[in-house]
Amino acid sequence: MVLHTSPYPSAFLSFLSRLSWAFVFPCYWLLDRLLASCVATSLEKRRRSQDPCSFVALGVLISTPLYLVLLLASLPFAFIGFLLWAPLQTIRNPYIYSHQKPDKHGAEQGTSSGTGAALAEWRPQGRSFCFGSANVCLLPDSLARFNNLADTQRRAREVGKRIRNGASRPQIKIYIDSPTNTSISAASFCSLATQGFRRTSSLDHRPEPVVTTENENEALTECPVHPSGGTSSDCPVHSTGGQNSSECPLHPNGEEHAPDCAVHQFADSSGECPVHSTIIQNSEDCPLHPAGVQISITSPDSEPTEVEKGNHQTGDGDTGSLESRTASRESLVRFHAADGGISPNNTLSQHRTSVFKRPIGRKRRHGDDGFDHEISAFFPANLDFLCLQEVFERRAADRLRRQLHRYFPFVLSDVGRYGWKGCCSRFKFLNSGLLLASRYPILDAHYECFPNGRSEDALAAKGVLFAKVQVGSSPQDQRVVGYIACTHLHAIEGDSSVRCEQLDMLLEWGAEFKRATSGPTDEEKVLEDQVAFDVILGDLNFDNCSSEDKLEQQHALFTHYKDPCRLGPGEDKPWALGTLLDTSGLYDEEVSSPESLQKVMENEEGRKEYLVFPASKNHCPSQKGRKIPLKGNGRRIDYILYKEEGLQQDWKVDIEEFSFITQLAGLTDHLSVAARLVVSTGEEET
Repeated sequence: MVLHTSPYPSAFLSFLSRLSWAFVFPCYWLLDRLLASCVATSLEKRRRSQDPCSFVALGVLISTPLYLVLLLASLPFAFIGFLLWAPLQTIRNPYIYSHQKPDKHGAEQGTSSGTGAALAEWRPQGRSFCFGSANVCLLPDSLARFNNLADTQRRAREVGKRIRNGASRPQIKIYIDSPTNTSISAASFCSLATQGFRRTSSLDHRPEPVVTTENENEALTECPVHPSGGTSSDCPVHSTGGQNSSECPLHPNGEEHAPDCAVHQFADSSGECPVHSTIIQNSEDCPLHPAGVQISITSPDSEPTEVEKGNHQTGDGDTGSLESRTASRESLVRFHAADGGISPNNTLSQHRTSVFKRPIGRKRRHGDDGFDHEISAFFPANLDFLCLQEVFERRAADRLRRQLHRYFPFVLSDVGRYGWKGCCSRFKFLNSGLLLASRYPILDAHYECFPNGRSEDALAAKGVLFAKVQVGSSPQDQRVVGYIACTHLHAIEGDSSVRCEQLDMLLEWGAEFKRATSGPTDEEKVLEDQVAFDVILGDLNFDNCSSEDKLEQQHALFTHYKDPCRLGPGEDKPWALGTLLDTSGLYDEEVSSPESLQKVMENEEGRKEYLVFPASKNHCPSQKGRKIPLKGNGRRIDYILYKEEGLQQDWKVDIEEFSFITQLAGLTDHLSVAARLVVSTGEEET
């Protein structure tokens, strides 16, 4: 297949399209402004009520008739432009592929070459990939206002900026092995509430960079009992001294079982810790037995580094600005002990550097899932693939694409059809609204339009965008590839049969796309591709709890693909969160920022107030202050599905973490979702 880098096959046709749109655009813009002046958002209504003497109402009264007059004057030009524009849509390409080197910072964070994620030789232990999906509601301004959203152009630029800033952060994870079996990095919003921890969205205290020496066997120069320096006759370390030992926390890189080491001497003779016996028996502040906190910091092109630290007291004043490039990602957690705090003397020091490997069989101490799940104020660090829905407005799509290109080198945008050709005989005013951004090279792409849209949904060319990406190569020079499907299903409530038909088409078209792209593409390529993953992302417009969505919940899609948030038809996992926000509360101060929305989503009462829940007989017209019991944690209509097995012999895909993301607070009426998948090959590293 050929990737289309232009909307038309020739430059002349592209010129005719731009010329025709120049005639149509004034009429389109004036109509959009005229309708927008008649529909106010809740924020605009609030400002008018707070300042009745403002000139906003007067401006609307003056601008509305002016827009109407100019609109009537532009109609003849729009008609001429439409006669030229409509026939061109029959030969228009279904998407535009763009490749652009990321900016300096994106090159540093995303790739060593500046042209995409490194296509290194496939390692025997496999690799991990991060996927994100978000409905950004970038409709024409007049239509977006029906969802209580305005200023589509500004929102498009800010959406791209926030996604880029979140994804370009270094990946930092904290794992805690303590006597209470508390895992902060894996704690969900439920476990955090029950265990008394308070999460933050960014690194509140940023330690100075750790400088290592060339001599790996050098012992620590500071006594852990007296980190500020000095000696004491009561200190078991100073009184005895010690040699290097691989098991000794004071000498992590030396010989084993050194006879002169104070720690080994006490451990071998009595099994007691010399620091505990000197300070406080079984003290949690023992510097030789810290809480077992491990920090893994990963850049996109380097292996993660693990650092072991004790309980660390965070500083004040750093709230994790969206512009900050050094702030932590969402998995960082600040916690406070119930007995009054954390010792201020504990410091961060480098303990060892090693390749981070997910512990086999390790469970995240907040359920039986075996993977992390959390509510995040940022998009995951090192985001590899991003699928967006409702990127309908053409100028907004251009602004968004320019922002995303500063991190993602490869983008498929302007996906879909206009006019009469394509899906069916119905005229399409809007394209599919799909956009796919990737850090890995896109090899093939294909778009299919759903032919069974109804009502107002039939005015948009909703469908499926399929893409084949290359993520590596085998030692035998076989390409290692992955398949991604981005989609947005029918939105009208009660049309379950329509959505089920679309799911059938999704599976059928996906199988055809894989067959068409699995064979050799040229004479030089004789080996078949190795498939690492097969993922579906998008807004499916049904949830797994509503009784009205039973047909979709039982669809065969969920036998071929796994939903990490789902227990079975009609039942989500307890930590699964709804992704559809109540539009009436989008501008409330409690949810006005990513951090505040994250905090609200971690609270059960907050979720009841600001999420849309499955309809019931007791459904209230307004969700504010609702007291009746609600099923689940809201309507989860945004999905990330993946195939576990069957892609390659002995290869398996497993989920490492799943996130509900609040970074687009105030910019859309959906929560975003992200998942990190681990592809294992079943081989052992030599």
